[in-house]
Amino acid sequence: MWETFTSYFAINPETGLVDISWPVVILLILAGFATGIVNTFAGAGTVITYSLFMFLGLPANIANGTNRFGVILQTFSSSVTFWKNEKLDVKKGLWLSIPIVLGTLTGAQFATHLKPESFEKILGVIMLSMLFFIFYNPEKWLVEQIHKTARKITWSQYLIFFMVGVYGGFIHIGVGIFLLILLVMNAGYDLVKANGLKVFLVFIYSPFALAIFIYYHQVNFSYGLIAALGNVAGGILASKMAIKKGSGIIRWFLAVVILLFSIQLFFF
Repeated sequence: MWETFTSYFAINPETGLVDISWPVVILLILAGFATGIVNTFAGAGTVITYSLFMFLGLPANIANGTNRFGVILQTFSSSVTFWKNEKLDVKKGLWLSIPIVLGTLTGAQFATHLKPESFEKILGVIMLSMLFFIFYNPEKWLVEQIHKTARKITWSQYLIFFMVGVYGGFIHIGVGIFLLILLVMNAGYDLVKANGLKVFLVFIYSPFALAIFIYYHQVNFSYGLIAALGNVAGGILASKMAIKKGSGIIRWFLAVVILLFSIQLFFF
């Protein structure tokens, strides 16, 4: 039985990668589906596909680039869902996308030349510290603060979102959590609207990151496009659930994701 199982994950001696078979296709789609759900609800869901890509033989840098296919398709489908339900501030999103895209171009360039492993421990500490902001004064997560959402974007916000773009371009994992924190605590949106704006911003900057990874030949098209099918389905499902269930479910889901992601960073 073990031989039958391992035969589905035969490694190609020429490429060093697991050959694509129906079980591998199903596994990629399921991983993409789970990633789409977690990414839309909170963030850090790309840990799932990132880990699977590496299991299938991709080096960390190529797994990083390959993840971007699913991110683009998932955030596009989710953005459309939030927009149709009037939960997406497109105008503010377009303005905020300017510093994020500029940061993404910078971060993706770094990622093609550097390994992200040394960054992971620092990321774990940052993620755990976010739990404080999630449960401190929680009404800030549930009620839109009009005086913040109505005001023009400040230079400090441009700088902050530029830095988020740098991180998103560099590794992407967890960028959704950073964006949710900023869009609620700094920009004043409730969690549902912040979630819509988050996926919209990621959708805008991700093609720029993907283009850089493709230029440096750090993308596996086969794995990426198959997993992206699951990303789309998961993104649509999660965005509808987020709109229907409201802010409370997102806050708790976000906390669980942060804990699991931090454990994965420190111990695996």
